[in-house]
Amino acid sequence: MADIKLPQLPDRTPMKLTISVMPDLHQALTDYAALYARTYGRDEPVAQLVPAMLGAFLESDRGFVRSRAGGK
Repeated sequence: MADIKLPQLPDRTPMKLTISVMPDLHQALTDYAALYARTYGRDEPVAQLVPAMLGAFLESDRGFVRSRAGGK
């Protein structure tokens, strides 16, 4: 096996997750998508924004990040 600097890439296979949300959360997500479109000049469906929003939330949760790093 060759000795290269770049490690093997992690699995990037998308995992499908189906959720149900209350009407008020759906409206808030729809409003966020509209603000996103006004801000960046590009429409993105809520279903495309939610994974990025969840990722940003998890990355900003210091307790979660510390807990995860301590478990490895």
